[in-house]
Amino acid sequence: MSLLVLLISGGIRIYSYALIIYILMSWLPGARESQFGEFLGSICEPYLEQFRRFIPPIGMIDISPIAGIIVLSMAQYGVVALAQMFGGM
Repeated sequence: MSLLVLLISGGIRIYSYALIIYILMSWLPGARESQFGEFLGSICEPYLEQFRRFIPPIGMIDISPIAGIIVLSMAQYGVVALAQMFGGM
């Protein structure tokens, strides 16, 4: 079970990094139109859309990625806590 927890936790961490890179790419002109940017968009946008339904942009600032990263962080913490509670780690 320890390996499963490590894989899930690592997957969540990698996805969080992908979100951060995708967010930073919005500051660079044309970066999201690259092949890598489109790939990140295809895996990040469906997740971020869930938060954009409930969190409207404030002016020109979209804070939904912050909420998404916080939720991922809490999920990672929850997976580790559950594994420790059931003796998996």
